Amino acid sequence: MNYPDIFQVKTFLLELQETICQKITELDGKETFLEQTWERAEGGGGRSRVLTQGALFEQAGVNFSHIQGKQLPASATAHRPELAGRSYQAMGVSLVIHPQNPYIPTTHANVRFFIAEKEGHEPVWWFGGGFDLTPYYGFEEDVVHWHTIAHDLCAPFGSETYLKYKNWCDEYFFLKHRNEPRGVGGLFYDDLNQPDFTTCFNFTQAVGHGFLDAYVPIVEKRRHHTWGERERQFQLYRRGRYVEFNLVWDRGTLFGLQSGGRTESILMSMPPLVRWEYDYHPEPNTPEAKLYSDFLVTNKDWLNK
Repeated sequence: MNYPDIFQVKTFLLELQETICQKITELDGKETFLEQTWERAEGGGGRSRVLTQGALFEQAGVNFSHIQGKQLPASATAHRPELAGRSYQAMGVSLVIHPQNPYIPTTHANVRFFIAEKEGHEPVWWFGGGFDLTPYYGFEEDVVHWHTIAHDLCAPFGSETYLKYKNWCDEYFFLKHRNEPRGVGGLFYDDLNQPDFTTCFNFTQAVGHGFLDAYVPIVEKRRHHTWGERERQFQLYRRGRYVEFNLVWDRGTLFGLQSGGRTESILMSMPPLVRWEYDYHPEPNTPEAKLYSDFLVTNKDWLNK
């Protein structure tokens, strides 16, 4: 099958949002998600869910959106001129989780589908997505587990799939102005439309379902780790990198804002509290310094130690 089944993709995305929200609520044990549905004047809408001030999660946002339009923003057609003059639909689930405990990493995941159509022409479509991890204090076993899940879900789709999308993740989530990775990576893919719709959709489902397998064991392992003001201040400082990346480099943020998406939903990825410090450098031989030297390393092979 190579003609996209839009209804099937939308059903999967809505179910994925529900599954992830249920698990995050269960882990937190205190707060639940506030849900807001919204409509977009140009077409489509979404279902935004945000949990705040939980026992475990300071903020967690899990959003579903399905937007439609008669033409794409100029930023999109500039890179893909074949999309000019086509109507489009874009749908996806995107999440960012900011834990309270600095020993639990922040994480981001996204799976999405795009299709552009024009009467008398074949549709242009693709899938994209992935997940990545941003620790404040590094634990090698956690990162190895994260990448093992990523590797294993990629394995049925080809021996080179994990490495290809792992490297793409390292390249994408990189703060060029800092010459620094955002975190320890994971998977990132885009423009996926080969060899056929079914295979691409199956892979996207594997990524979506694999996120909880990758993240939940890390949360459960670190949730009772004690922390104090030192760790909290370092966490707030490092969160600044998250803000910088999302506002300066993230293509999804740019597309959402330029296509008239719901601003509150697009910017729910921002941490609720953050700080910057001029010319900060961690003290040598500290856990904070170890994050930079041992974990914020591009193209590191986490599976063959």
